Formats: sequence, C-alpha cells, structure tokens
Amino acid sequence: MNIRIPKFTKSFYFIFALCFLIWMLFFDANDFISQYRLKSKLKNLKDQKQYYIKKIEEVKKDREELLNNPELLEKFAREKYLMKKKGEDVFVIVKE
Repeated sequence: MNIRIPKFTKSFYFIFALCFLIWMLFFDANDFISQYRLKSKLKNLKDQKQYYIKKIEEVKKDREELLNNPELLEKFAREKYLMKKKGEDVFVIVKE
C-alpha cells in the first residue's frame, strides 16, 4: 500500500501557512476561543446595559412621583426608612 502525498503539501508556503493558521487559531492571544469568550461576554454586558437602563427609567419615574405627591413621599419614608411623627410608635413586624 503506497500512500501518495500531494506535492503542494511539501511546499514551504503551504507548511508556513498551515503553521500560521494553527498558531492563530489556538496559541495566539487573540485566538478563536478567546474571541468566542469575548463575544459572549460582550453580549452579556449589552444585556446588562439594557437591564440597567430600564431600571434607571423606573427609578426616575418613581422619583418624580415621590417628589410630586407628598402623601406618597410620607408613605415611602415611613416604610423604607421607618420614620415617624412625634408621639407615634413604630412597630416592625417581621414575617418568618
């Protein structure tokens, strides 16, 4: 059984190009695996950016409502920061 290797595979340019391709795909700092990881990280960060932009809009909306409605502001201060008026007692009920 005589296996014949194509002549172009013995060429310096072919061997050099093959080595270069292997180096770029697996060993270089910008290899294929690193590029894939960076792309997935970028997608994750873009998703997080959209999430935080949405949250910022919600907070801005809530802030405007609090600043324009004194009753809502009082309710928020009482619930969140446990503030009270003079002569009142505050009871905190913790659900277990």
